[in-house]
Amino acid sequence: MTQEDFLKRIAHFLESAGIPYMVAGSVGSGYYGQPRSTNDVDIVIDPTAEQLEQWLLLLGSDYYVSPESARDALSRRFMFNVIDLTGGWKADLIVRKDRPFSEEEFRRRKTNLLHGQSIAMACAEDIILSKLEWNGITPSERQIRDALQVAVLQWANLDRLYLRKWASELGVADEMEELLRAAEQAQPPTA
Repeated sequence: MTQEDFLKRIAHFLESAGIPYMVAGSVGSGYYGQPRSTNDVDIVIDPTAEQLEQWLLLLGSDYYVSPESARDALSRRFMFNVIDLTGGWKADLIVRKDRPFSEEEFRRRKTNLLHGQSIAMACAEDIILSKLEWNGITPSERQIRDALQVAVLQWANLDRLYLRKWASELGVADEMEELLRAAEQAQPPTA
């Protein structure tokens, strides 16, 4: 099983259980920007307790997940993992945070064709904002590079007012301005 197959199956199980979700992280930034290999898939979910229980049942014996960790993550709005036992692929399932940005980010998710399947994904602006926020928590040149590639490749369609508004709210306004300047400078000259 490939990582793409793994993602499709996890998305299918989420949809079957009625759990709203969106792909984010490196898979999301690779969709809008420069694809790169990654060992896991980040998926933001917003389940009810009943939906989570249904999803856990749907996984069956092909996947490892700790039901206790999943339930705890739901109650604390945190994260838990699911691992494909045949291929070793891992998904980080992140329960949507209860804050204005996370609510807005989730509301703005879009369905895109990814690996031949319709998959709910964070939009380009929210991928950039999340990458900058994560960089503030765990500094990494990779996070900045991913965010910049999305900004460069999606430049013509980026909602820069939205980016600036939420960057200020998330405490990454200076980083956003630097990123936007670099993305603008990377644009090809117009004729």
